[in-house]
Amino acid sequence: MRSYAFARRVLLAASLLSALTFTLPVATAQRSPDSAAISAAKPETVEWVYRVKYGFRDEWFRIFQKYQIAILERQKQLGYVKDYTIWSPGLHTSEESRWDYRIVIVRASHDAPPGQSESDVAKQIFPDQEAFHRDENRRWELTTNHWDLPIHQVNPTQPNKGRNIA
Repeated sequence: MRSYAFARRVLLAASLLSALTFTLPVATAQRSPDSAAISAAKPETVEWVYRVKYGFRDEWFRIFQKYQIAILERQKQLGYVKDYTIWSPGLHTSEESRWDYRIVIVRASHDAPPGQSESDVAKQIFPDQEAFHRDENRRWELTTNHWDLPIHQVNPTQPNKGRNIA
């Protein structure tokens, strides 16, 4: 009788081991797309370019510092923004190609995680939304031209076939 109970336990253990062997790869395969999607999120580099009305660069930049830099810094603390750099030209150009500020931002991905978008962060760190919108509207009044442009690093060793992203 004892050998029958032992054989029964061995058979049950073998059945469980067999079931785990076949179901674990299936369960892992079913979870793979989610983890693949998370790891597939590629960093994105975007450039904000601004042209400001003559005579108003200082005022424009004070407002930009107060709000946009604060938002970028908070997004950097949260991990959505990896880095940013602010550029200003050293010489002048023709009016049609003139720009006053370029902000190059490296983000962890295209889409912000919940609670980390520009508007979400602005609401978190600027409780006086009326003042925030008033000042930001003033900054936009001083902006004569603006564009946001996703930019990509080009690999110079590869043949140029459309976008040559490094």
